[in-house]
Amino acid sequence: MKAMVIKGFGGTEVFEMLDLPQPRATAGHVVVKLAATSVNPVDYKIRQLGEALPFAPQLPAILGMDFVGTIIEIGAGVTDYCIGDEVYGCAGGLADLAGSLAEYMLADCRLIAHKPKRLTMTQAAALPLVSITAFEGLTRAGVITVDDRTHQSVLIHGGSGGVGHIALQLSNHFGHNVYATGGGAEQEQLIKQLGATPINYRSESVASYVDEHTQGLGFDAIFDSVGEKNLLKSIEAIKLNGQIATTSTMAELDLTMAHLKGISLHVVFMLIPMIHGIGRESHGSILATVADIVDDGGLTPVLAEREFTLNEAAAAHAYAEAGTGLGKIVINISG
Repeated sequence: MKAMVIKGFGGTEVFEMLDLPQPRATAGHVVVKLAATSVNPVDYKIRQLGEALPFAPQLPAILGMDFVGTIIEIGAGVTDYCIGDEVYGCAGGLADLAGSLAEYMLADCRLIAHKPKRLTMTQAAALPLVSITAFEGLTRAGVITVDDRTHQSVLIHGGSGGVGHIALQLSNHFGHNVYATGGGAEQEQLIKQLGATPINYRSESVASYVDEHTQGLGFDAIFDSVGEKNLLKSIEAIKLNGQIATTSTMAELDLTMAHLKGISLHVVFMLIPMIHGIGRESHGSILATVADIVDDGGLTPVLAEREFTLNEAAAAHAYAEAGTGLGKIVINISG
């Protein structure tokens, strides 16, 4: 099979196309003929930082976490899937798990689900990592709950980003009043189009939008897909005893106000089941739920204007790193 491999860590020049043996199904796994994958920030961070990350793969490595494709081989013990099923998931590209920048991929059946019927292969490839991250964060922040409480005020920081635009739509789907921050007219337009009230974080202070949208009380729940120093804005914007979920806490912060407000802070690191092999069933379950929401019309991924082929993986990484466009960047593998 053809695979885009990195033979070192660093810039985009480390990519090289190789012919490698096609994987064979092992117990609890399936082999998928891949149609498409997408680029997430963690993909190019692994390529850039390499062994500085505890979950970096051994070289040479096939990167790529998200995928969509068709099952061609099933290992022992797999009962929920058949040859010919179209599936999607986030199942490789780190540690000892080969990734999706290849024509075929071995995937743990606990990390996949049947592809949403309403989406094309290209659209479905954009969903796994960001939808799992958003779903986990919103669940921990009490936005997605067993008793299905509605009409909470929910603030999404980075509402036009890869994770943020999914969190926005999921919050809408579960019946909440959704607000989202963006940094310009294009971002605000997308946020409004997806069904949330846009907030321009460049021109509006936290105090002003908290007063305008919550009568000064603060938002019931916040999903902060920006994180780090932006967490201080989330803490300022949350109500007393409110809940914040974030995807990044890699900064030194003074959390005095978090204490005085009595907030609950949840950190989402969705790679844990892949890295440690613990709780992988939860990812498959989330992806199955997300597929149902998609097919009910409650969620659609936004794609970047430009698409790439497997041969253009280096260019796709460079485009993602530049951060100049909106939407998920997809790499078509099958054609």
